[in-house]
Amino acid sequence: MEHAILIMGLLIVVALMFDFMNGFHDAANSIALMVSTRLLTPQAAVIWAAFFNFIAFAFFGLHVADTIGKGIIDPNIINNAVIFGALCGAIAWNVITWWFGIPSSSSHALIGGLLGAGVAHAGTQGIILGSKLMTAALGIVLSPLFGMVLALLMSVLVLWLFEKSAPYKTENRFNKLQFISSSLFSLGHGANDAQKTMGIITVLLFANGFLEGDFGVPFWVVISCHVAMAAGTLFGGWRIVRTMGMGITKVRPTGAFCAQTSGSIALFLATSLGIPVSTTHTITGAIVGIGVSRRASAVRWGLASRIVWAWVLTIPCAGLIAAISYHFGKTFL
Repeated sequence: MEHAILIMGLLIVVALMFDFMNGFHDAANSIALMVSTRLLTPQAAVIWAAFFNFIAFAFFGLHVADTIGKGIIDPNIINNAVIFGALCGAIAWNVITWWFGIPSSSSHALIGGLLGAGVAHAGTQGIILGSKLMTAALGIVLSPLFGMVLALLMSVLVLWLFEKSAPYKTENRFNKLQFISSSLFSLGHGANDAQKTMGIITVLLFANGFLEGDFGVPFWVVISCHVAMAAGTLFGGWRIVRTMGMGITKVRPTGAFCAQTSGSIALFLATSLGIPVSTTHTITGAIVGIGVSRRASAVRWGLASRIVWAWVLTIPCAGLIAAISYHFGKTFL
């Protein structure tokens, strides 16, 4: 019994390490535009984002945790080695993409990890080919498109409404409004992304017999995951901040406000529906939409295409690493 508790404790620590890495890797999603428009210093921006990452649990239900916990692979096949493999795959892919400054999806790295470890353990019959997995797959395509179109429309609307105003006054006004839009985006980020780790820890507790009955996330798991994500955000993945804030297109305060607001709407909608979407995909699409609203050539399409390739490779690469890690983990777990 003591050995089982020790193993489970170690896996929970690994899960929280993934959550920390998620916040670290995805900090750029919340702070890059604030930093690039000089609204806040980098240090103040990460504190601002981390605070709203943490308090997100008070505003949203736990539908995304439910999807991750029992909507991707069959909960009956999950054991310690599967969880270990899934987390290793997701963490490794996050480290690789962070090193190269590529904004990839922690969410889909985790989904890829679950699929890779699950297939390594039980074959393809372990995958739940239902509505939740299909919806998560659609989110890979739809979240950046939704963010791009909404940001494009908002940017055009702002341009039309303030076309007679002095540009300096307009930009200054929207720079201050970023306090609202960035807060909302950080709330959406904390709500959607922290819940993925909640789902992993909760299904681990069920698999080891520490929880019974209906699938429910204990409150200590909720708080632990939000603390880990907020702590990761505090450290900030600065390599990716440069890519998001200045690499894709030049963003002014009006564009930053429109991108963050569009991303917030997408994340709030997805979280309420229990869809694990990528905050990275969403805000990247929104930033592209801001660039396109000026002119197509304002977007650095070469960099954008490399980012898309990273998105395409995320699930299979994380899944492959997870499958290898599963075979390593089953020897020791």
